[in-house]
Amino acid sequence: MILGASSFTSPPEDLKEHVESIELYIPKLGIYNGSALEIEKLDRVLDEISIYDFAVTVHAPYFAGDLKYPSALQVDTAQMGKREFTLMEESIALASRIGASVVVIHPGRVGHDREKSYFSMVKNLNKLASVAEDYGVTIGLENKEGTDPSNFCCEAEELSQTIEAVDSGHLKATFDIGHANLTCGGNPEKLRKFVRTLQEHIIHLHLHDNSGQWTEKYDGDEHMAPGEGCVDFSVLKLLSGYRGVYNFEVFSLEDLLFGKKTLENALKL
Repeated sequence: MILGASSFTSPPEDLKEHVESIELYIPKLGIYNGSALEIEKLDRVLDEISIYDFAVTVHAPYFAGDLKYPSALQVDTAQMGKREFTLMEESIALASRIGASVVVIHPGRVGHDREKSYFSMVKNLNKLASVAEDYGVTIGLENKEGTDPSNFCCEAEELSQTIEAVDSGHLKATFDIGHANLTCGGNPEKLRKFVRTLQEHIIHLHLHDNSGQWTEKYDGDEHMAPGEGCVDFSVLKLLSGYRGVYNFEVFSLEDLLFGKKTLENALKL
């Protein structure tokens, strides 16, 4: 089992004793000036993590309603132009450069015409999968939370359908158990069904917790430490053949350590 944490969890020197992998969360790395990648800043980040011998994954820019999110890095995969494709290719190229196993991307937004937006997203994902193939990288398309119905791929069926429509060995699924818990309303049996539906496509995991219901804060997507909400992490036992990273998407070292204990207890390690 490979345990990991997102780069916003804590500095690399604090994470080194607790995880083997780090997910470089591009929107919060401070390596962009507007939408222009600043290579010197990127090199400093890579130099900092290189001394710790982490395995690495990459989280590409995405669409966010949060006012703290950098506006120049907004990417809706259902509505992409030159700027958006450049941003995504930069994340894919970075993953290739550092030997990252997965680049996480988000599905698109529904828009005014759901069918038109969906087919636009599939078309764009086809292009991104082709770029990923050129770089020898795999994309993990992440399921989003059903408490925000303006996102595609909240349900396991639609995410599976999308991956199968693209039909590329370089587009698979990042299973976000916190998002799935919100989609399933905190119901463990629905969560198990979600995992079974998606499991053949899963190459990467995001771990965090919530109350399983909509709240005014982030539509309930609060990214609490595993064990502080109602997610049944024992459903991960269904992924008996999984060999990828268990990446904790939490906001502090304390949450990471608490989450590790929760995962260990859930999986009876």
